[in-house]
Amino acid sequence: MTDNTVFVGNKPVMNYVLAVVTQFNQGAEEVSVKARGKAISRAVDTTEIALNRFLENVKKSEIETSTEIVDTESGKTNVSSIEIKLTKI
Repeated sequence: MTDNTVFVGNKPVMNYVLAVVTQFNQGAEEVSVKARGKAISRAVDTTEIALNRFLENVKKSEIETSTEIVDTESGKTNVSSIEIKLTKI
């Protein structure tokens, strides 16, 4: 099984929506949308737009949140992360 993960960053939301929809159209049973920090809201937008406008028979199966410790110039800092799993019904 291939790992169907879309990592959300700073690109426009529709780029990620297209990536999610494309993976389901290529036969994926499950797609994960992952993001950290300020990109979390973009990941949520991506998921909602994909589900409400483009995908039928797909639901959110799991939402996982966590905190990762990241090294920066000013020392260690906590960065929130989210993983939203979408599954075909």
